[in-house]
Amino acid sequence: MQNADIIQNYIMRDMSEGVIAIGFDGIINYLNPAAEGILDRSAKELVGRPCAVCFFDIPENDGFTQMILEAIYDRSSTHERVVDFFTGKVQKQLHIKTSFLKNEAEAIGIVCVLTDVSELAELRDALKAMERIRSMNTQLELRNRLLSETFGRFLSDEIVRELLETPDGLMLGGKKRELTVMMSDLRGFTAMSERMEPQKLLDMLNHYLGQMTEVIQRNSGTIVEFIGDGIMVIFGAPVESRLHAEQAVCAAVEMQRRMEDVNTWNVSRGYPCLQMGIGIHTGEMIVGNIGSEKRTKYGVVGSDVNLAGRIESYTVGGQILISPQTRQAVGPALDINDELRVFPKGLDHALTLSSVTGIGAPYHLSFGQTDAAPQTLAVPVSVRFSRISEKHVDSDTQAGFLTALSETAAVLSAAELPEVFDNLRLDIGDGLFAKVLSREADGCLLRFTSLPASFREWYADTCSK
Repeated sequence: MQNADIIQNYIMRDMSEGVIAIGFDGIINYLNPAAEGILDRSAKELVGRPCAVCFFDIPENDGFTQMILEAIYDRSSTHERVVDFFTGKVQKQLHIKTSFLKNEAEAIGIVCVLTDVSELAELRDALKAMERIRSMNTQLELRNRLLSETFGRFLSDEIVRELLETPDGLMLGGKKRELTVMMSDLRGFTAMSERMEPQKLLDMLNHYLGQMTEVIQRNSGTIVEFIGDGIMVIFGAPVESRLHAEQAVCAAVEMQRRMEDVNTWNVSRGYPCLQMGIGIHTGEMIVGNIGSEKRTKYGVVGSDVNLAGRIESYTVGGQILISPQTRQAVGPALDINDELRVFPKGLDHALTLSSVTGIGAPYHLSFGQTDAAPQTLAVPVSVRFSRISEKHVDSDTQAGFLTALSETAAVLSAAELPEVFDNLRLDIGDGLFAKVLSREADGCLLRFTSLPASFREWYADTCSK
């Protein structure tokens, strides 16, 4: 081989890279042992033959052949590229770099240096895969954060975690468990909403709901939904707790305590003061995902859920009423200042509700009820009143007299007295709303639930007569 001596002078036979020397006529003149190993072809098989013919029979090697031919015919520059190469058994990736083989100053051919970079390519692909996985994980984290932050505006943290982390968290269905349900509602809010500007009303309502949400979640309550100004909360799900009744009472007491701060905030902005009633009941109910495949919500169903709503309807502002089941579940730690016997719709027997003002050790929480007893008026005040059913004021009004009055209560006398627990609207100012607490032969005791803006002026004027 005429160029063998020249090649031997430039290339060491033991180098790890493969070396091929090819003349400008396309004939392979030399292969070192490393090239034989990389190409899986012997020097005896390739040397002296045209390069194109040697690799032409395998279509997968067209890129390899094309690069060699470009290096041969383009005598103005060197070439460098990574190409695929198929030995007939193994698919490889080769890094090829060409330079000119010279005889003194004259170029007489090319030298191709081959490096098998298959493992590096695999590593590169693995790194790309890892980058892809990292990117996907980042996207997943962003998605979960978005879901969490979005759902978290409507659902509690516990529900969001169950939806995201539980394999069947989004499946319809539920479990029957003993839980405690709490319902809260603002007294007279519907009438108030008719008198306030929409933006101010929402500003006041959102602040109130924000304050209540903080208290509820601190006491392990799960907010199922906001129903206008009402809040429906469960304790004991989705995170189980054997203290769910105590947690509900603690939350209720703290919520009533927080109303002082809420009303301080309201007064500073010229908003009316709010009063809230809370009903609590403990019982068995179905808890889980309710709805259809297109729209689902986490909630509870059952007669015991409905009973909690009935209990709340008996409350006046600043009051917490609990069922006998909740009272039994909590035990003697409760501070109870009153009891009332009611006949809720859907029950075939009477129910004795307990009015709670606090809970003892280890919680030591209480709130004060400062309702002053109505004082007899020297001159009864003539009023007209209407009954309210399902938040709608009856069109028929009745005449009556207020015979006793305080800032929170009154005694109403009329030819036809309303029933105990009836909700009334008195034609005083923009509308004075009240609930009937008790009834005697000569009149019934009313507890005011929503005061019009002109109430204090009217009250002062009335008491001065």
